[in-house]
Amino acid sequence: MELPNKRPENMARINTKELADAFIAEQVKEIRAQVGDKKVLLALSGGVDSSVVAALLIKAIGKQLVCVHVNHGLMRKGESEQVIEVFGKELDANLIYVDATDRFLDLLAGVAEPEKKRKIIGGEFIKVFDEEASKLKGISFLAQGTIYPDILESDGVKAHHNVGGLPEDMEFELVEPVRLLYKDEVRVVGEALGLPHAMVYRQPFPGPGLGVRCLGAITRDRLHALREADAILREEFDKNGLAGKVWQYFIAVPDFKSVGVRDGKRYEGWPAIIRAVNTTDAMSATIEEIPYALLHHITARITAEVDGINRVLLDLTPKPIGTIEWE
Repeated sequence: MELPNKRPENMARINTKELADAFIAEQVKEIRAQVGDKKVLLALSGGVDSSVVAALLIKAIGKQLVCVHVNHGLMRKGESEQVIEVFGKELDANLIYVDATDRFLDLLAGVAEPEKKRKIIGGEFIKVFDEEASKLKGISFLAQGTIYPDILESDGVKAHHNVGGLPEDMEFELVEPVRLLYKDEVRVVGEALGLPHAMVYRQPFPGPGLGVRCLGAITRDRLHALREADAILREEFDKNGLAGKVWQYFIAVPDFKSVGVRDGKRYEGWPAIIRAVNTTDAMSATIEEIPYALLHHITARITAEVDGINRVLLDLTPKPIGTIEWE
């Protein structure tokens, strides 16, 4: 089945439940026609796009969908646990959980070049899914959470994304039901499907996960510091009403240290860089203003609670000229 690469000019922007319900009904029909009685394999990251695709496919074909969640060791704090809770227990999905942390981190050891990191992570993901698929009978389709900006940016800008990145010998036909939607539309569809509000409106997370936020060569100690600092930032944004106002917010930790003072002694540590941006389509982004009192509080918490972090910085660069991610 040939999938369209261009959004029709007359396609209405999905911004109401009625439009979302119509889209869902149309996609359920198309998915059933495309898939028949075969099984579909989905990489379920727990992000908005893959979660909405999973819910859409569960509605259309139920247990014919096999969700595979791979913990590559680059997830945010508590993320894999949440995927298991929501999809494995609440939605009763056909879910396979793979903890591949050591496998990924061993391959990434000493690799500093961003594109090489992306290719290692993306390539290993494909291998993991190929291995899982080979254990299953009757898998004919691969579902993906591709959205419209991914297609527009798939000319080398977003090399980590699945668009154009599948090996030629992989014998799966693609199922990409939200490929012509923008992120805000995906969220409306997710709510219409009955997914939890917190999941539908959680911020997007790149395929390589914290791998593109632990800048340079990834080490386990710096990755741990990044995960803990990011969890504090997210907790404080939730508490202070910013989670619903800011499209994406996260910490990046570069691979260099500076001197500081802790308990009256010199203390070398990494900086934690806060990035908080707003956008409607991910093609451009503006900087969200964060109250200084909150910034001071976040800084105090991160530097006190996270071993290895001794400075907190704020990134004020819009897109363009800076991309949303650092790598």
